[in-house]
Amino acid sequence: MAASQLNTKSHFHARSNSLPSRPHPLILQCNDHLDRLRASHETSSSSSLLSHKIAGLQALHECVEKLFQLPLTQEALHHERQENWVDELLDGSLRLLDVCTAAKDSLLHTKECMRELQSIMRRRKGGEVELRAEIKKFLTSRKVVKKAISKALANLKGTTKSCNMSSTNEDNQTVALISLLEKVEVVTLSTFQGLLQFISGTTQSKSSSWILVSKLMQGKKIGWSQLADESEFAQLDEALQSCMFSQTSKSENMNKLQNQLEKLELLIQDLEEGLEFLFRRLIKIRVALLNILNH
Repeated sequence: MAASQLNTKSHFHARSNSLPSRPHPLILQCNDHLDRLRASHETSSSSSLLSHKIAGLQALHECVEKLFQLPLTQEALHHERQENWVDELLDGSLRLLDVCTAAKDSLLHTKECMRELQSIMRRRKGGEVELRAEIKKFLTSRKVVKKAISKALANLKGTTKSCNMSSTNEDNQTVALISLLEKVEVVTLSTFQGLLQFISGTTQSKSSSWILVSKLMQGKKIGWSQLADESEFAQLDEALQSCMFSQTSKSENMNKLQNQLEKLELLIQDLEEGLEFLFRRLIKIRVALLNILNH
């Protein structure tokens, strides 16, 4: 009788071990954040959509940071530290930091030039020559920002081709972890790409290097080209260009410009705060990854 019970227990354990293990709840939670990012409404206004996506990235990377604290994640990374996908993960963490820095620098440069323009508008309401000179200076600085953004986007297109993590390990937890981390990088890069286009105020042609983004987004398109067309940055650039050659009332132009500058200043502050949070989180994740691999 005892032998029969033992055989029954052994058979039960054998069947249990053969069943696929369910991904850790934190992996499922990260995937939920990814799904919400993919399901963002394109009908939202440009700035609110951006704020929504950046908030979504904050929640996603906060969850990823917790994931790196789990023993199962640390064991998987340490056990497979010689695998190519771990090297790709390290390279990817640098890519995310680089593009986040590019976005932060673009916002800072634009904000500083905006403040100089606002100062001139407040001090010399009658100094039209000085004002036009400052507008010209601002538009020139915007060209510098756009050039830097164009370079950052070109670098992204060259590196995302290598964003392909895979392993010979067939452990379900490890496979789920690799799949998640790959999607996190791709979706984050895609969002940063859209943010850079938004700041630049110009659309970028689609490239084959972003096919992976489309596949991982499961047919959900973000609509960044539409965002760039609606960008408050683009609207200000256009308004300043018009002001340079406008024949309408100067006071009317100044009021419109002041309103646009104030609106954009608040938006930049919001974006800067979101990016700073993300930047600190990305650093923490990279440090955690390096600590795991070096111990």
